Amino acid sequence: MWPFSRNAGRFFTPVENEKIVQAIRTAEESTSGEIRVFIESRCRFVDALDRATEIFLKLEMQKTRERNAVLVYVALRDRQLALYGDEGIHQKLGNTYWNNAVKKMISHFNTENYAEGISQCVHEAGEALRHHFPFDRNTDKNELPDEIVFGK
Repeated sequence: MWPFSRNAGRFFTPVENEKIVQAIRTAEESTSGEIRVFIESRCRFVDALDRATEIFLKLEMQKTRERNAVLVYVALRDRQLALYGDEGIHQKLGNTYWNNAVKKMISHFNTENYAEGISQCVHEAGEALRHHFPFDRNTDKNELPDEIVFGK
């Protein structure tokens, strides 16, 4: 059994949780891309990007039509995070974009502004997705849930 739960209260207040979910919904309104947020206490791997890759695949995010899904991964207690973009969006943005986005999130996290850091990252990822994969009301649909996924 994959250790997912809906226990947002362990990590965020209801207002913070809604802020992040709303950021996802707003970001996805103008793009065919998909954004998910996965939060857990501890990262089981030394490299958070390896864990993000594992979660990306377990959540079947690679099955989006244009391979343009983005995962925001955060292990709060271990103070690790990673962004994982599927091949469609990664080819457009490259490593520099992801590295800079992580640095911005870290600056928010350093002041314990976790919800703001995640929301801002989601917003910026949405802008990048909109630029490269604009929304087409005739063909686009919400392929993945917008709720935050919580691990242990």
